[in-house]
Amino acid sequence: MLAKRLAVLAVSVLVLVASATAQINQLSVTAGRTFVSTETVPSTGLPVHFANPPSVAFNYGRLLKTYKIFGLYGELPVAIIPRMNVNYNLGTNPKDIGMLFVTPSLRVNIFSADSVTPWVSVGGGYGHFRESSNRIFYGPNPGETGTNTGVIQFGAGLDVWFWHSWGARFEARDFYSGLPDYTVDTSTSRQHNYYVGVGVMHRF
Repeated sequence: MLAKRLAVLAVSVLVLVASATAQINQLSVTAGRTFVSTETVPSTGLPVHFANPPSVAFNYGRLLKTYKIFGLYGELPVAIIPRMNVNYNLGTNPKDIGMLFVTPSLRVNIFSADSVTPWVSVGGGYGHFRESSNRIFYGPNPGETGTNTGVIQFGAGLDVWFWHSWGARFEARDFYSGLPDYTVDTSTSRQHNYYVGVGVMHRF
């Protein structure tokens, strides 16, 4: 009888240990909006305005190392902005653009073993812009309708684990990229694409 109880206890401990050591992977999905600062065309002095469209981001993270209160993760943030309207008074620009950012990164979580853990992230990777085939007012877009770019990613956020392996995430990331083809010269070669979102997480 004692041996049976010990066996049950041993199995329970092994299950708990396996669960603790197995939860090194994280998946998250958040929804929010993306913000791009207004640009100015020097030749006309007119601004190029951008809408703040609904956006979505996915993330896979894996714990690489822990040290005291810190946890180091490798992560893969993926942000998708299906359609962002672009407004320039002369109407020579594409009427909208889409964005995709894929940026392998390193993330450091503070108080990584606790239920509330703030974090910072940095990395870089690939970006793709889809420019509309039409201008904002009339006629076809004479510029590119697909532009690739390198991207640097800076991020910060807060993870809150509220129930077993499920949690909530708030994140803000800057995808610092090259420019899509606006068909007008804004005298800059890169732009900040700020994504802010909130969503759910799962660890396993």
